[in-house]
Amino acid sequence: MASTSATLSLTSSSTLIDSKAPRQHSGVSSLQCTSLPSIHSSMEQSQNRQQTLKTTAYCRKLGRNVITMATGDAAAETVSTETPEIVKKIQEKWEKVEDKYAVTLIAVAGAVALWGSSGMISAIDRLPLVPGILELVGIGYTGWFAYKNLVFKPEREALLEKVKASYNDIIGSSN
Repeated sequence: MASTSATLSLTSSSTLIDSKAPRQHSGVSSLQCTSLPSIHSSMEQSQNRQQTLKTTAYCRKLGRNVITMATGDAAAETVSTETPEIVKKIQEKWEKVEDKYAVTLIAVAGAVALWGSSGMISAIDRLPLVPGILELVGIGYTGWFAYKNLVFKPEREALLEKVKASYNDIIGSSN
């Protein structure tokens, strides 16, 4: 890339877009180079202009066809692409599944249900009084649940045992 910018710096001070040289408009005034005024005769000046235009066109063609390649030790070093541990666990679980079609169907149905429920919730949220009422119902139920199951020690222990039993039913272990 350094050789490209060095080559193109003779013709233009503008930046490259899509690795193409900037377009030049017709006429000598469109050249973006500065130089000292020449003392030569007008015939020599016209020859110099023609030579400059040819060089500019040649440099533009070179600039479009330059391909850079990284060199050094970085290419020799390969980055190990080990899969993360969680991906390995998921692959192991997937291999143990007997009915992959049913599991895939359930996953797709769950995604569609989630999408549909989010649409329904956003529609309900746009109604004028319903979100406030539902928020009050949620706060009331949370207070009732906390009082009934979390305040006293025997209820807390019973709730914890229920959660553990449900967890074991879902996972399938009998610890």
